[in-house]
Amino acid sequence: MTIKSAYMDYQSTTPLDERALAAMMPYLTEKFGNPHSAEHRFGWEAEAAIDVAREQVAAVIAGKPEAITFLSGATEANNLVIKGVMEHWGAVKPHLITVATEHKCVLEAALACERAGYRLTILTVGSDGLIDLDQLEDAICDATALVSVMAVNNEIGVIQPLANIGAICRKRGVLFHTDAAQAYGKIPLDVEVMNIDFMSISAHKIYGPKGVGALYRRQDTSTVITPQMHGGGQEGGLRAGTQAPALVAGFGEAADICAAEMAQEQGRLEKMMKRMVSGLGEAAPGVKINGHPEVRWTGNLNVCFPGLDGDRLFADIRGLAVSSGAACASAVAGPSYVLDAIGVSANDARASIRIGIGRLTTDEEIDFAIGKISEAVGNQGGCI
Repeated sequence: MTIKSAYMDYQSTTPLDERALAAMMPYLTEKFGNPHSAEHRFGWEAEAAIDVAREQVAAVIAGKPEAITFLSGATEANNLVIKGVMEHWGAVKPHLITVATEHKCVLEAALACERAGYRLTILTVGSDGLIDLDQLEDAICDATALVSVMAVNNEIGVIQPLANIGAICRKRGVLFHTDAAQAYGKIPLDVEVMNIDFMSISAHKIYGPKGVGALYRRQDTSTVITPQMHGGGQEGGLRAGTQAPALVAGFGEAADICAAEMAQEQGRLEKMMKRMVSGLGEAAPGVKINGHPEVRWTGNLNVCFPGLDGDRLFADIRGLAVSSGAACASAVAGPSYVLDAIGVSANDARASIRIGIGRLTTDEEIDFAIGKISEAVGNQGGCI
């Protein structure tokens, strides 16, 4: 059967795994209780599901179940950490450090802190998208409360040196937060080995349901956060509101599956992506990879076709679900701020495509994508 379309926007979201859906169904039907109802079995059943999921989510990063707080997603987790930590430390440690290529929700939360009177340092990155560890260490001072660095970049896929960053932060007595929405369940992560104090996680990036995520918070007196939502004291008082057992159960199952299949999945995607890079290179010899060519998540490929009209390029590849950048920033006019940060010109940024492959991607879809993009490039006479 001839393929007429292919989904290759896995950095934006992933399809819900059928096994995760199966884990959710009982809590959408007969086990509908409120997990905070402690007086009867309906509440106990729902609470038990959340307890199991807490263990499943924590196990992926070698964390403790009690260190997991469930909330609506990584955006909420990022906001909670950045605003909550800075508000807690206040005038004692009023300095925050982050990176120019962070997700919009991290940057906007950091800028909100700056408007509130805190000091903000935004580190630059090299042309490969990686931070300079010496620059980070120089930026840390006695007033620094928190360093926030993304694990895997959502646009260009580069993997930041988390263990090195964590070691620097621990040595200097600074808290370390990482937005791991694009890394969790895809690459090995160990919160203890990497000295990670806070980690933001999103279920829909790992074949779980949308609307649920988690914050890992190391259980230590230095990691106190001022809650940003108040109510009935759920989730240890850190995040008020009735939990959604179905979403949490699906999240836990998705995490469990990722842990079991991570190595196999990475090997399969690596072979597919090598085929993609080779095919595009043959069709368009001038094609360039944005970001580090090797220190990256293998399911992400951000490529530039220099000299091409970006609008025409995207118009010619209809049927291929790819993107020009982060879905959350698609309403913002202009080229990608991440590509700008690594020195890509505005014209080249417009002629760049983010290709994301994942669990359901097939070899036939890889060939379809190569053919579709190659045809589009050929329509403009090839790239420079």
